[in-house]
Amino acid sequence: MKYRYFSVIFLIIVIFTGCSANDSGNEKNSLVLKESVNLLYAQQFSIDRYENGCSLIKTADNTSYLIVPEGQDIPSDIDSDMKIIRQPADNIYLAATSAMGLFDALGEGSAIKFSGTKAENWYIDYARKAMENGDMLYAGKYREPDYELLVSENCVLSVQSTMINHNPDVKDKLEELGITVFTDLSSYETHPLGRSEWIKVYGEMTGKQQLAEELFNEQASQLNSGKAFDDTGKTAVYFYITDSGQIVTRKSGDYITRMIELAGGKNVFENLGNDNASSAVTVEPEIFYETAKDADYIIYNSTISGEINSVDEIISKYELLAGFKAVENGNVWCTKNNLFQETMKLGTVIRDFNAIFTDTADENPPEFLYKPEEN
Repeated sequence: MKYRYFSVIFLIIVIFTGCSANDSGNEKNSLVLKESVNLLYAQQFSIDRYENGCSLIKTADNTSYLIVPEGQDIPSDIDSDMKIIRQPADNIYLAATSAMGLFDALGEGSAIKFSGTKAENWYIDYARKAMENGDMLYAGKYREPDYELLVSENCVLSVQSTMINHNPDVKDKLEELGITVFTDLSSYETHPLGRSEWIKVYGEMTGKQQLAEELFNEQASQLNSGKAFDDTGKTAVYFYITDSGQIVTRKSGDYITRMIELAGGKNVFENLGNDNASSAVTVEPEIFYETAKDADYIIYNSTISGEINSVDEIISKYELLAGFKAVENGNVWCTKNNLFQETMKLGTVIRDFNAIFTDTADENPPEFLYKPEEN
């Protein structure tokens, strides 16, 4: 009887000890919030970090991505629709060109194994050279990826722009093949540095959180409470002319026009454009002439059809430009080809704009702008 009594006691102890051990194990790998990442400008994502080393990235389209450290089990207490990104985040198929500069700045360009952009269309040195050397492979544009290549080379993650939303069948196919699709919403950010702050997302994916914070702060330090420079009173028009003669500028509130304003300038076009996703607005020649002829500065977007060598090249596309105030005063500037791919350096772009508005470009040579030869 005494033996049976102690046996029962022993069994109870074993049961409760076992339950306690299992509960402890489950708790160790559960999502217990440790901290949330502070964001200064970005509004399209949030990052939460957990005690077990996992991180949760939530994007404004109501998608959640759980970053799971290498060798760690996926927590059991997660929502069924949560997407999993396992570290190390590599063998990535990148169709969002704006993210390449962020990976490159983190020293993680090698994480991109597949590109949706051909070598000749890259203006980031690492990406172009990696493709030329065969370290990065062309895997087709976002709407027509090379599924066979991606699967054969063990791609498990694709970083896409919002353009993938126009091809849901492609997104579904990628995920059917076991490739997690991460959609970069940086183009929806209302503040230019909100775009640059997406480096924190890719820093989280690659384990470079501290470096991401440092790099972003370096750009953010060029602004003070959202206003980098005093109003210079100078006006500017930003545009390009297509081969068919259409004049294309940016809609009001677009991040390019915001950078002009943050640099102390004023975009000559106000209340231009509508609520559609496109930032490009075609303007009738007559309206363009009346609105832009007295602008202090012309900033010509030469990223579309190649860099412009002379002011005459621009005038040949639209002869009335010869009488514009900016042309007569020698204040015509062009953008370099890498402007739209260097998302990490938008603070520098703002400083470049200010340098031309304050006539200090000789002392502070712009990194993303240049002066074409004058007539």
